[in-house]
Amino acid sequence: MLEKLSGIETRYEEIGEKLMDPSVYGDPKEAARLAREQKELAPVVEAYRAYRAAEATKNEALELLDSGDPELRELASAELAESKETLERLESELRVLLLPSDPNDNKNVILEIRGGAGGEEAALFAADLFRMYSMYADTKRWKVETVNLNETELGGIKEISAVIEGAGAYSRLKFESGVHRVQRVPDTESSGRIHTSTVTVAVLPEAEEVELEINPADLQIDTFRSSGAGGQHVNKTESAIRITHIPTGLVVECQDERSQHKNRERAMRILRSRLYEQAQSEANAAVAAERKSQVGTGDRSERIRTYNFPQGRVTDHRIGLSLYKIEAIMNGDLDELIDALVTADRADKLRADTAD
Repeated sequence: MLEKLSGIETRYEEIGEKLMDPSVYGDPKEAARLAREQKELAPVVEAYRAYRAAEATKNEALELLDSGDPELRELASAELAESKETLERLESELRVLLLPSDPNDNKNVILEIRGGAGGEEAALFAADLFRMYSMYADTKRWKVETVNLNETELGGIKEISAVIEGAGAYSRLKFESGVHRVQRVPDTESSGRIHTSTVTVAVLPEAEEVELEINPADLQIDTFRSSGAGGQHVNKTESAIRITHIPTGLVVECQDERSQHKNRERAMRILRSRLYEQAQSEANAAVAAERKSQVGTGDRSERIRTYNFPQGRVTDHRIGLSLYKIEAIMNGDLDELIDALVTADRADKLRADTAD
């Protein structure tokens, strides 16, 4: 590990020297790439330098223990204990920092929410979940842009696709993929009986054009009039777009914009991201079969969380965490839940890394 850290420090110093050379800014993309790499390496280098300093303190303390002066020996003993504690903490921290990072973590997100079992109540909860994620995005200063929306007469959502743009969006939302279950008394229920409904959430990293090329000959593009529950979402012109990717059968619709060109552009963003996710899933299938993550596979058929309104409880089944703050969570207070999922994922990766 220390050899690897020494190499990282050398690379960090090389980048620093390059960024001090004015000629590097003649290529803005290269300068931005180097600055990004430097920023990513900085926490590792800082922790490694602190580790080396603690090791030097430990060695000095060991030398002083041989001193004939009782006061010096007492001081050395205290320094030794403190430096050993610091080294243990920094070693754990460095092991986490050295874990392979998810290359998608800083990407924007394609969020797809669909009502599942439960009819109108499922559609209403789908609307509640979209509101929850939108409010969470606001706290992070991320931008939420609706791409496609299919509403019900009562204000529920049959399905919605949206793009969430912002630093670290995917790193925070990637564990939200799966089946979300709600238990509550619907407004339409006169007898006060608790209903159980489900909503499916998919979180995809937005793929860039350079990462995935799509052959135009593989696409069937249809235009149609946008539909909806009524009012402003209904369009009299054929501006809505449906793109079918013939080889895979994937279908994407976009009807939120009045402009056919904008709808087509947005539909392509979603299609590219779905195909990217599909390719990644296939590439990771063998690894996932051997080593299932503690926080789950992110499969859309996996029940990941239950929102129990009568008990005021939200339970994440993957890590066995229950929080009794359902109102705050539904208003976008997701950090405690997401932090626990991130921690569990890191712990699982550390165990796998140790096993290797």
